[in-house]
Amino acid sequence: MVKEFPPFVKLLSIGFGVVIALYMLVPILVVAGVSINTNRFLSFPPEGLTLEWYSEVFTGGTYLQPFLTSVIVAIFATLITVTVGTAAALAITRFDIPYAGAIQGFLLSPLIVPTIILGIGTLSLISALGEAPSVWILVLAHAVITIPYVMRTVMGVMANHDRFTEEAARTLGASGWHRYRSVVLPMARPGIVAGGFFAFNVSFDDAVVALFLRSHSVETLPVAIYGQLEFDASPTVAAVSTLMVLVTVVVMIFMERTIGLGKAFI
Repeated sequence: MVKEFPPFVKLLSIGFGVVIALYMLVPILVVAGVSINTNRFLSFPPEGLTLEWYSEVFTGGTYLQPFLTSVIVAIFATLITVTVGTAAALAITRFDIPYAGAIQGFLLSPLIVPTIILGIGTLSLISALGEAPSVWILVLAHAVITIPYVMRTVMGVMANHDRFTEEAARTLGASGWHRYRSVVLPMARPGIVAGGFFAFNVSFDDAVVALFLRSHSVETLPVAIYGQLEFDASPTVAAVSTLMVLVTVVVMIFMERTIGLGKAFI
């Protein structure tokens, strides 16, 4: 029988958790405070309260187009990533394919390769091919760096499921497509959703690869934020950053309501 932890250990654990939570939340709260400050410069605490900077974000031309570009790139990169990553993860976990370890290592390698190297490599490749940076090239580059997230989550979910469930469906006369649609995909759904969530956020927040593939017609929101900080550090930057945090929170709430975060991240 496991003995109960001493009271001081519980207090220490609670205190440590509170410190970590404050360390993570306080910077976000500071940025949110700056975003409603009446001062035209980045300063905290706020001297007054205003929503002027949020209005400028939506009405001005500095962030709206980069935001739409980031959303489009993230959506298409996520669709490609979910399709390729799920197929690869299911193939590796369900079948004994030759060189499965090498294939898995190759597809997961973007996790260990610095994104600046991937950005330089992608720019060098398209330059050698005589191509110019475009939205679709950025989509493919983001798909490459986000495939590991879908693969890892789907493989983790499938590792906890009984392989004989699909065999039982086959015994009952289910065709290959019917087994895949009614048995395999429902089992992998939490991993697919979680991986898609990670892929979308990584693509939407990426600034390094997007910076190398930037052009006069292709600029993502993180790159626009960095450029604004360099030349004009106004509270609109804080407003945009706060909105990005809110978007992530909304997506997480949606995941919790639909499949549950516990199922998605197991």
